[in-house]
Amino acid sequence: MSTTANPVTLFTGQWADLPFEEVARLAAGWGYDGLEIAASGDHLDLARADEDDVYLRSRLDVLDRYGLGVWAISNHLAGQAVCDDPIDFRHQAIVRPAIWGDGDGEGVRRRAAADMQRAARVARKMGVDTVVGFTGSNIWQYVAMFPPVGQDVIDAGYQDFADRWNPILDVFDAEGVRFAHEVHPSEIAYDHWTSIRALEAINHRAAFGFNWDPSHMAWQGIDTVGFITDFADRIHHVDCKDTRIRPASGRQGILGSHLPWGDPRRGWDFVSTGHGDIPWEDAFRALRHIGYTGPISIEWEDAGMDRLHGAAEAVGHIRSLLWPQPEAAFDAAFSNQ
Repeated sequence: MSTTANPVTLFTGQWADLPFEEVARLAAGWGYDGLEIAASGDHLDLARADEDDVYLRSRLDVLDRYGLGVWAISNHLAGQAVCDDPIDFRHQAIVRPAIWGDGDGEGVRRRAAADMQRAARVARKMGVDTVVGFTGSNIWQYVAMFPPVGQDVIDAGYQDFADRWNPILDVFDAEGVRFAHEVHPSEIAYDHWTSIRALEAINHRAAFGFNWDPSHMAWQGIDTVGFITDFADRIHHVDCKDTRIRPASGRQGILGSHLPWGDPRRGWDFVSTGHGDIPWEDAFRALRHIGYTGPISIEWEDAGMDRLHGAAEAVGHIRSLLWPQPEAAFDAAFSNQ
């Protein structure tokens, strides 16, 4: 296990095509301390885990076999469907069949909300106090503000978020679990000001905080390190994914130009941790300053690198930045002269 205050974990969402045990074997071999387990593939079926203690124990047994821990679970995909409108083919592709049901939009949203509540119960049964995920948003579609959108529509969007998430957060409170929302385009909170607005909408409930993932902030031009200090009491989890910003040529825009990942004409791309422009050292110094002692979870995404290479390399890069903290101020020795 890690000798630092922050265990280094691997987010399993991008590995859901592999059996859970295989991901655990790989992660242990690379030197990870544990997994941020996604409710995807066979990694974690929340419905089964909520009802079947034998199944739940089987997930923990896999971790035990490989000497791994778990400090957070993820339910990003169901969370996306809680507030989204419209619900369409995109959601059918990512949520489990039981959540999709007959595809009726409101039914999908309600079943997704129930699954988020289920995630809080399963987290507590696993001894985990953080669920990471998305919220969805019924106003993201208006981000360009044209055709014109009145402030009443935006206000109603935040009220819809509050109406749908307060009952979810009631269960989180009851279970003593926190929700770490990933600040991300297409969500109710996708930058600094929308994060503030989201907190205001739910009256700053303690159960709702943020998953600091700088990759989505960087291409928007957001101060990734400043976000840590601005929301110091709300950083509930950390995901490490990197973004490479390409030099401006006058052709690329920040919206991606509808070009596929890895296309050199894009203005930016997600890359394996340590290969982009995120100021990781500054970020980790800021995280230490605010007293963050939770997991540092590596989320691998890179269209130009094999994931077996990337995940193995990233853990070493992150560990190189998690040096021990000093026991005294660096200038304390001067007083002994």
